[in-house]
Amino acid sequence: MSHLLKEYRGKVDLIYIDPPFDSKADYKKQIKLKRSSIQGDMSSFEEKQYGDIWVNDEYLQFMYERLIIMKELLSDSGSIFLHCDWHKSAYLKIIMDEIFGNGGDAANGPGYKNEIIWQRTGAHNDAGKYGVIHDTIYWYTKSSNYKFEMEMIELTEEHKNSRFKTIEQETGRRFYPGPITAPGDGPSRLFRGKELLPPAGRHWSYSQENIDKLEKENRIYYSSTGIPYLKEYEDEYTQQGRRLQSIWTDILPSKTGKEIVGYPTQKPEKLLERIINATTKESDVVFDCFMGSGTTAVVAQKKNRRFIGADINLAAVQITTKRLLENESITGFELYNVNNYDFFRNPVEAKGLIIDALGIQKYDSSTVYDGELDGYMVKIMPTNRIATKADLEELKANLPYKTFEKRKEENPGAVVERIKIVCMGHEADLKASLEQELSAYKLDIEIVDILRDKSDLQFKREADANVVKENSTLTVKEFYPMNLLQKLSMQKESVEDWRQLVESIFVDWNYDGETMRPEVCDIPGKDDLVAGVYEIPDSAGRIKIKITDLLSESLEMEV
Repeated sequence: MSHLLKEYRGKVDLIYIDPPFDSKADYKKQIKLKRSSIQGDMSSFEEKQYGDIWVNDEYLQFMYERLIIMKELLSDSGSIFLHCDWHKSAYLKIIMDEIFGNGGDAANGPGYKNEIIWQRTGAHNDAGKYGVIHDTIYWYTKSSNYKFEMEMIELTEEHKNSRFKTIEQETGRRFYPGPITAPGDGPSRLFRGKELLPPAGRHWSYSQENIDKLEKENRIYYSSTGIPYLKEYEDEYTQQGRRLQSIWTDILPSKTGKEIVGYPTQKPEKLLERIINATTKESDVVFDCFMGSGTTAVVAQKKNRRFIGADINLAAVQITTKRLLENESITGFELYNVNNYDFFRNPVEAKGLIIDALGIQKYDSSTVYDGELDGYMVKIMPTNRIATKADLEELKANLPYKTFEKRKEENPGAVVERIKIVCMGHEADLKASLEQELSAYKLDIEIVDILRDKSDLQFKREADANVVKENSTLTVKEFYPMNLLQKLSMQKESVEDWRQLVESIFVDWNYDGETMRPEVCDIPGKDDLVAGVYEIPDSAGRIKIKITDLLSESLEMEV
């Protein structure tokens, strides 16, 4: 996300994030062959998309660091909405208060604006407690100069019947006798020629001139004790609608329909539509750095907002791309990779890939190290981001200090441990920080940055494809993604049709060597197959094809 600061610092108008909730759960996706006649385990399996399991306070540190950057990205008139649930909502609000301000004047100042309660499901029969049916959305602004358009919602019959019970005899119109005072102190006013003082601690909301006008219009209602009230007519009130409040019960996730894409934490488009409409204008920039199913980007696109989405999960990128292409006539978009995390987008397999590629002797039972290499104890950092000092906390908490002490006593001045830390980029002072905190012991610490030190490292992730140009057509003869086949426990020979394994095919007829701009976007429906044969235009030059399998892993090649 820090890559965006150079170009977008102070330029993002709305940030909506639906980050991991620290739910202590893994989220999975059912992978199933298309149009398969094969029964049993060979036709489908569950693939873990991402884990939401964190150690100690690393989740809060993870969120804190990213929220700091988000504030820098926000424009002065920008808003941020943080979507969470009961697991960490209390702690996240404290962090948001610290970074954005706790909103001493929530209506006019910067910082905290609302805690929105969103009912996300119907009734639950949770054992031993009340049913948990809501999420929390915190709304903060960067300054007091924020954008906000109040939404007026349609009144229910139940609300109208309970509110407008009084009938005006002359016209038959139903109305609600509303207050004609407000908090504060003020002078008396004349009502029907009689001087009336407002109740203690209140003042009349209207000047004498306006009260006289309301009297002539028959807009003031008097109770049996002579107390004046302002008439709110049902027909006028209904036409205007009711101001949206901070409890949202009118938007439930769809369980069926075109909008459903099978992503475990997908949010409904109407929810994002409400937030985007309220806090942005056309052409404003909307950002979601936990993109997931892509709902934020899709709604922003439909509402003619510019948008930026980011996610470490390759399946999320693939799903979002597919949804955006369905509305591409509205506006275009570009897809970028920041750093080469190609082999590590599935965190479940990441350590195994690194261990195999580096030749690390794997430890299966150690709670400290992942293995040993050339006399060094190896610790592999999270592979979906650069390593930070916070990532070292788990290592420091579990180091064998008793062993260190024993080695130090036996051979003072000698190295007590050689530690090799493997990461995908890291903070500049990562090594120095660890050495300083463990200065009581002599350690030999080496940092291996795969992006820098091992850029030529080859990871085994094979896919075979046979793509040929025949006369005026580009034809995919065969495609065998070996990782997917392995998970399905299938051999090449068992595949009835290679297209059963494919999610999409993109073709760029004039590849510039850097950015792929596909003119062919073959994304079939759930039960349909890609064409696999494409007519080559006369203007074609350098051709590049991208084939994406059901795991959202892609093979890119020039033809």
